[in-house]
Parts: sequence; C-alpha cells; structure tokens
Amino acid sequence: MQARTTLEKLYEAAIRAADPAEHVSSYANHLLSTHAHYGFQKTVMLAAGKAAPAMARALLESTGGIVDRGLIITSPGSLDGFDFSGHAHIEAVEAAHPIPDESSLMAAGKALEMLYETQSDDTLVICLFSGGASSLLSAPAKAVRFEEKQEVLRNLLNSGADIFELNTVRKHLSAVKGGRLAEALYPSMVISLIVSDVPGDDISTVASGPTAPDPSTATDALAVLDKYGITPPATVLQQLLSEQRGVIDATPDDDSIIFARAENIVILNNRSALEGAKKQAEAFSLNAEVLDGQVTGDVAKAAVLMAARAAERLKSGSLPVCLISGGETTVSVKGTGRGGRNMELALRFAMELEDLSGITLLSAGTDGIDGPTDAAGAIVDTGTVRDALAKGIDAGEFLENNDSYSFFKRTGGLLVTGPTGTNVMDIQLIFVGA
Repeated sequence: MQARTTLEKLYEAAIRAADPAEHVSSYANHLLSTHAHYGFQKTVMLAAGKAAPAMARALLESTGGIVDRGLIITSPGSLDGFDFSGHAHIEAVEAAHPIPDESSLMAAGKALEMLYETQSDDTLVICLFSGGASSLLSAPAKAVRFEEKQEVLRNLLNSGADIFELNTVRKHLSAVKGGRLAEALYPSMVISLIVSDVPGDDISTVASGPTAPDPSTATDALAVLDKYGITPPATVLQQLLSEQRGVIDATPDDDSIIFARAENIVILNNRSALEGAKKQAEAFSLNAEVLDGQVTGDVAKAAVLMAARAAERLKSGSLPVCLISGGETTVSVKGTGRGGRNMELALRFAMELEDLSGITLLSAGTDGIDGPTDAAGAIVDTGTVRDALAKGIDAGEFLENNDSYSFFKRTGGLLVTGPTGTNVMDIQLIFVGA
C-alpha cells in the first residue's frame, strides 16, 4: 500500500506540473505585445480540447481584457469548477469525445460562425488547442456524410491505429483540420497556443492541426485505411479520391501564403508531467529516473518491454527506485468489454510479473480519462493477478474481451480522478523495491 500511495502522489505532482493555465499565462506578454504592435481592432478567442477551460480562464485573466469575443469547446465534465458567467462575451459548450456527434457539429458551427463574422486583416485570433479537439471540433468536408465519417473513425479507433494515422484520415475529411481553419481565417492573424498530447509534439497532429501546415496527403489517408482493412464508405472515398486527383484543393502545406500570418507554439507537453513526477519523487528522497523515449505502439508489446525493464532493475540493486515514462499506446479492440489503453497496459504488465514481488505500476491518462470509462487508469503490483485468481477471477479472460475496467472494478486498482483539466498523453510510474 505504501508503494501505491507514493505513486498516486507522484501522479498528482505530474498533473500539477502539466497545469495549462500557468503555461498560457507565461505567453501573455507575447500576446499583448503582438496585439499592441499591430493595433488590432478585434481579438477573438477559440479554445478547444480537454484543457480548454483552464487555458481560456488563464488567457482572460492574464491579457487585460483584450478578448472581445470567445468560444470554449470541451469534453463532458471538463467545465466543472469553471465559471465564465462574468464574461458575457464568452460562450462555453461541451461536445463528444472520442467519436464526434451532433454536439461536435454544433460546436464547430458556432466556432466557424464566430470566426467568419470577425474575419479581417485587423483581427487577431487566439486559438488554444489541446488533446481531444479533433473530436470536439468536427466539421466534415462538404462532400462527406457525417455518419460515414463517424463510422470510419470508430473503425480506426478499434483497429489499433495510432494518433498520427487517425488524424491523417481526420484531416482529409474535414473543413477545419489540416490547416483548413487557418485557411478559412486568412487574412486574420492567428496565434495558436498548443498543449501537446502526441509523441514528438507534432503541431500538425495535435487537434489534427487546424492552424498548422499539413504534410500529409489524401493518398496517405487512403493508405491508412488500406493498412487496417477498412473499406471507406461512399462519400469518404469520394472525398479522398477527389483530393488525390486534384478535383478539390488539397490541405494547405507549409508553402501556402496563409501561414505567413499564423503562429503555432507548443507551450506544454508530456515531458513537463514526467519532470513534475521526478521532482516529487526526489522530494520523498526516492531515486527516480525519467526513461528515454516514449511508450508507444501496441499495448501488449509495450507491457512486455516495461515489465522486462522493471524485472531487470529489481535484480540490479540500488533500490528502491521509481522509473518514470510517458507516451500513448494503441489497443486493437476485438472484444466487447470496457477499458482503456492504460488499464489494459497495467493488467498485461501485472501478468508478466506475477512470479515476482516488489514491483508496482501506475499507468494513467493525464486527462483523468482512460477510454469510455470513469477511470484515469489503474495501479497494479506483482500480486494483482495471483490475488484475483485466488478469488476465481482470471485476468486472461478479461483481457481477451478487452474488459480491463471490469477486472479492476471487481478486484480493486482503479485510479479515479475525474477530468484533470490537462492532457499531455499518458504517464507510467513504476516503483521497484521492497
């Protein structure tokens, strides 16, 4: 229990270090000086993503009332604790994640209406983007039926496609992603402050890059669908083929003139959270290491590699130690159960180490959400699988059905935090020692 409590405190420290409000505020002077230099007549704010409320509040508080109008679009529950009633010019709405629905369409419609009304070369548009915005801000290309876009995205999510593949397809089916929003806003000046939830902090992938140049093509999107054996519905195929053949314009790349008035700045990423956990571990006089590289790819392979590293460290001495890593794995969904990539990673990790002792893992989303559940992730140790089996609960059966949530619901180990107000991928904390 001591190891579990320690890891929970390290996770809390990681979330504090990834507070988007502090990082938005640090860019207030840049925004204010830009505003003063160009003498903009209007300033509009669009905040979209799981961290949107915190980012928006920080912007409004730190920029001295330069925002004339704004819209906040975030996931269900993320507005809890935020009161924008004192800002009559700011509207806040919730939309669906990870599969867009009618609320996502309405939110995108509100955003485009607001932005089109203020579009001009004397307007500054401040965009605040964080993970989740791809789903929350959904405006299909004109030729694409919304239901068919939903179908494709659902199939990709269940197939194990990574975030780069998923967002490559999204960008070429959208009227706002892949630089299309910057294209629609031109000649307004656009400054985007970005909380990265993707490996490598690729600005064309976070939120599917609404204001960033798009290096991908429709051919790339078709290749992704082919890789996972997904037959595109009629309007999706028509859209991709039309772009591929030049019948409709491609998403704008970095040669486009529109990006001369667009600035994209990554203000916060996964490393910030990892360093926060490390500092807290050191405050506890605990040896801690932030591991090189990020935890990505198939969740089963990631679990094996992480377990092997922990087992090796257990034999090496210099204990106790906390191994800290982060990233985003993928899960190929074949069952009908409930779970998320962090819970599945934790359970697979525990199965790899059931013959050892002295190792505890916490794996959780920094947004406080793991899959379509109320949990952020899970905590396991080397007794998790054995103790469950003694009660007649077979971990392997739950994994076969992608039902890790139900396993932890029955055995304990769920980490439930609620929405955290940030989103910088996942974090894994491994305590190795007695």
